[in-house]
Amino acid sequence: MAERLDRERVVRAALALLDEVGLDGLTLRRLAQDLGVKAPALYWHFAGKRDLLDEMAATMLRDLVAGAAWDEAVAAGSPWQDCVRESATNLREMLLSHRDGARVFGGTFVTDESLRGAVEVPMGILTAAGFGPDDAARAWGTLLAFVLGFVAEEQAVDRRELDPSQAAAFEERFGFGVDVIVAGLAARLG
Repeated sequence: MAERLDRERVVRAALALLDEVGLDGLTLRRLAQDLGVKAPALYWHFAGKRDLLDEMAATMLRDLVAGAAWDEAVAAGSPWQDCVRESATNLREMLLSHRDGARVFGGTFVTDESLRGAVEVPMGILTAAGFGPDDAARAWGTLLAFVLGFVAEEQAVDRRELDPSQAAAFEERFGFGVDVIVAGLAARLG
């Protein structure tokens, strides 16, 4: 008996296909072929490719949140600066875990209400440190924009062709950028 087609199965297959062929090779026709169905069957679950990409981004974020240790960081009383750095690193690793992950995630609309709590924890960390709600939201938006842009650039380079010093340069540049954001936020907090 054929496995039932549902949104989760379609999204997981789409993420696997993304890793194989990249965003430019990801088509509903190819995805349907991999799932053993005809392309119109996918339209029962997604209005089109844009809708599918939005759900792929939400799934990537759900996977990140499922692995996050926010409660441990809060319980341990970690400084907000460490939480910002850890958030940047975790987001970068999530985006790098999928070929063209930054391109999929950038410009999508994540509307899953279950992810609201994931935003409330880091926002709470910043507001507890003294940031107002608007500044806390802008801080996370700035961090997200930096990480997305950095990873998009990083994924545009074939990392297999980098020598170890070039790969290390990416790490140093990323750390420097996050430190600049943290320093700017600390100065704003003043």
